[in-house]
Amino acid sequence: MLTSKFFHSLYLCLALMLCPHSGFAEEADSEGIRFYESKIRPLLLDHCADCHGAETQESDLRLDTPGHINLGGKSGPVVIPLKPEQSLLISALSHEDEALSMPPDEKLPATEIKLLTQWVSMGAPMPDAEVIATRQRIPFNLEEARKHWSFPPLQQLKPNDFDKSYQNPIDHFIFSKLSEQGLTPAQPASKNVLIRRAYLDLIGLPPTPEQVDRFLADESPAAFQNVVDELLASPHYGERWGRHWLDVARYADSNGLDENIAHGNAWRYRDYVIAAFNSDKPFNEFIQEQIAGDLLNGDAQPTHEQLIATGFLSLGPKVLAEGDETKMQMDIIDEQIDTTGRAFLGLTLGCARCHDHKFDPIRADDYYALAGIFKSTKTMESLKRIAKWNEHVIASPEQLEEKVLHNQEIASVQAKIDELKKQQTEKKTVSVDATGENESSEPIPQAKELSVAEQLKELDKQLKELKGSTPELPTAMGVVEGEAKDVPIHVRGSHLSLGRDVRRGVPLVLSQGDPALQNPQQSGRLELANWLTSNENPLTARVWMNRVWRWHFGKGIVSTTNNFGLLGTEPTHPELLDWLAIEFMKNGWSTKQLHRRMMLSKTYQMSSAYDKQNAEIDPENRFLWRGNQQRMEAEVFRDSVLAASGQLDRSMGGSMLHVKNREFIFNHTSKDETNYATTRRSVYLPVIRNNLYVGFSLFDYTDASVPNGDRSTSTVAPQALYALNSDLVLTAAEKLAERLIEQHADDLGLRVQSLYKISYGRLPTHSEIEAVQDYLLNFNSSPTETEESTTQNLKAWTALCQAFLISNEFIYVQ
Repeated sequence: MLTSKFFHSLYLCLALMLCPHSGFAEEADSEGIRFYESKIRPLLLDHCADCHGAETQESDLRLDTPGHINLGGKSGPVVIPLKPEQSLLISALSHEDEALSMPPDEKLPATEIKLLTQWVSMGAPMPDAEVIATRQRIPFNLEEARKHWSFPPLQQLKPNDFDKSYQNPIDHFIFSKLSEQGLTPAQPASKNVLIRRAYLDLIGLPPTPEQVDRFLADESPAAFQNVVDELLASPHYGERWGRHWLDVARYADSNGLDENIAHGNAWRYRDYVIAAFNSDKPFNEFIQEQIAGDLLNGDAQPTHEQLIATGFLSLGPKVLAEGDETKMQMDIIDEQIDTTGRAFLGLTLGCARCHDHKFDPIRADDYYALAGIFKSTKTMESLKRIAKWNEHVIASPEQLEEKVLHNQEIASVQAKIDELKKQQTEKKTVSVDATGENESSEPIPQAKELSVAEQLKELDKQLKELKGSTPELPTAMGVVEGEAKDVPIHVRGSHLSLGRDVRRGVPLVLSQGDPALQNPQQSGRLELANWLTSNENPLTARVWMNRVWRWHFGKGIVSTTNNFGLLGTEPTHPELLDWLAIEFMKNGWSTKQLHRRMMLSKTYQMSSAYDKQNAEIDPENRFLWRGNQQRMEAEVFRDSVLAASGQLDRSMGGSMLHVKNREFIFNHTSKDETNYATTRRSVYLPVIRNNLYVGFSLFDYTDASVPNGDRSTSTVAPQALYALNSDLVLTAAEKLAERLIEQHADDLGLRVQSLYKISYGRLPTHSEIEAVQDYLLNFNSSPTETEESTTQNLKAWTALCQAFLISNEFIYVQ
């Protein structure tokens, strides 16, 4: 008799967890049933009932009744009727796979394995098996699971629930909670602080002294609203907020992993994102285009913009030299599922690849329902080594016509070459007698033969030049429809151990009706895109509200911005989150309108002043009794340094990669030659996986291989060393010093004031002016007669400007 160790191993190796297979024989003949009753049932009871019987069901698997056998366990059926070669039980007992060898210590007698194999080949006949087999297995209480705070429909508050004394409803939610907690809101921030906060928030650049002065001089009630509107209309808004989304989209200009080759056209997706934010593209459309842009127009051709948007699904890192093509494909699909889940739903769907999600009510069924959608989508052009991702041609009609004409010219030259070669061959094949003499009465003119050769030489040269100058049509990374098919359960995530097929669809716990696709003839991406942005799914709007809130306030209403599951934190203001989501959808999914609503609130405009009493009650400022100080992100710091020094190149778009599409950025024997010596905005710098620009990596830049909407902030010594010694800061300090000296050559006071206004957006105090003057006077302890005076000394001003550019007041947003 087999021991419990055997069936414990069966639990580990089969990892059974999904719903039943419905294809078992419904009307087993009497002979088959007799075979089961006389041969199979006794065998299963003798060897299996201890661990998989009525009292104990390891891996949720019972093998003592027909219905439970059909129902299977955690990973679905152990038996595939008529297909013993696909049945996990037979495979395990046959020791075909070392990882699935059952029992691990000793193989069952061949006669017993043969009986089980024969039974499966007969169709696994059993009496009354359909009673349990037709029930879908759900490993959690669905009704209870749907009560998790992030899953229910959005809750609309009634007008009477609002305190009418607040013009902005956001303040009602925040200040009411502060009152409940015994907290006092901070005073409004000064206008100098507020305008700098707004500029860095919305466009990622500090305001110029002129912009600060204009705001300070505007005493109208709409002064700050005018600033917000002006910034939202700026093209630099899209660069700032597009970069936020690129964090979520795990954007990169190289593949990373084993073959770090160039995503030579990924920049088109980046520019699409920037343009989408600048145009305030409705966020639901933005999502739909990224998931199914190629399908949105039905039978009509998709726009180039829609094709480029599908690059979202292609940008992930891939093991391009993977020898197992099926594994490579399933790994790519896994990355797409994980990214889609985190980006739009705030759920870690990828955790259900090998088993039911350990914490969230997401089944492996749900994972493979989504996997079928992406398996029915063509992401890769080729899976051969080195694999190539699919690209869309996005040429204009003029470019296509030019290519056609060029190809016609090539064909014409090739035809002339072929004709000359044919003539040459015909002349060389004249018959020769046995003595080797030419039987033709007319000699072949040698001069003419040489003329043909010369013509061929000239034509070959033309053909080579034409082929070398073939117009290269623009392309963009993206996906297209593939063969529509469902995907079977992959036991333990392995494509080598397959269970039953799962109908394509969306997660059951999030579906209000049938989660399966309504049109299985298509991949399902269009239905997925529509479901993600439908009223049926509250998560998408909640997650986006929380992301925008986090990027404005420094911390989300839900602090775990990428995890709205059971391991995530609960919202501090759930009613506010839902109200924002409902209003967002009512306003056409407009992100710019959302900015206005948030930034025009008293909550946003509070100062960051410390209050001891409040800090004792709420030390982490979870309830927002004051504004959160935030350190500039890596890109904002670099751009602000360049802007302050007058060096910033504000040109937009295009690629800065030094290699062509699909060429190696670097390999195992070469180094990365990417050049970052540019004054363009940081959003346009190449993002090289496995070798980020040092100015990014030191300052907590996102990991470009995974979605991230919540960058961390660290304080480590290398950051200070970089600020003190990098060419970026040293050059900027010198340029700023030159600028100040040139603008105010004879007025030290104005020069100091200008330095403060450029760096901090405010005027210096009297004591600060005196401190600067003392520093300048003492910089050169013994100047020579020929040396420029201390106040004019470029070195002194360069050192002073560097101190300002790396100071806390410059780097932190108050």
